[in-house]
Amino acid sequence: MATPHRTLRTPAAPAPRPPCPSLPVPPGTGEPRTAAAVLDELLAGNARYARGRPRRHLCGLPAGRGPSAVVVGCVDAPVPPELLFDQPLGELLCSRTAGQVLDEAVLGAVQYGVQELGAPLVLVLGHERCAAVAATLERLRTGAPVPGHLELLVDEIAPAARRTRDRPGDWAEHTLRAHTAWVRDAIRADPAFAAAHVVAARLDAASGLVSLLP
Repeated sequence: MATPHRTLRTPAAPAPRPPCPSLPVPPGTGEPRTAAAVLDELLAGNARYARGRPRRHLCGLPAGRGPSAVVVGCVDAPVPPELLFDQPLGELLCSRTAGQVLDEAVLGAVQYGVQELGAPLVLVLGHERCAAVAATLERLRTGAPVPGHLELLVDEIAPAARRTRDRPGDWAEHTLRAHTAWVRDAIRADPAFAAAHVVAARLDAASGLVSLLP
């Protein structure tokens, strides 16, 4: 019995993606993006995210465009920075460790973003209910040993916890803010990042809003 002939259907062409919105740069001027303009755009994007009105663009940057900012964040933050700031993929160079702890690999990534890719802004982003902060406070309360490589994270966050232990209020919140500000200050003090403006910020998980730290 002959096999019936099947006509293959040609799949419809996908609809073209809209162009990715990004930071405005006057055409033909070649003017560099300033840290102030980048920070304003990130906070505006965060406001869109918090209102539930993100642009939801997933396409990457045009060829030859570098990231506008380096974000040093935490691995257990509830939202990736690209979504949190409502930015196109590639707009942010993100380096995430537990508790924003710095090591040579992180510093090398930040330096690459600033010196090689020309990012004018470095943003250190902490968040409430950070697990690394909680582990640090538990160790200081109980004296319990921390297993394996987690000891490095706790040792890096412990100075901020000790400095804020006697402050009234939420010890974890005080520690988070102090440690995030310390990471910012450590990056600011390094001459490798002199070309960038460095700020620290905190993510409120309930509202989704990011606020700058003093």
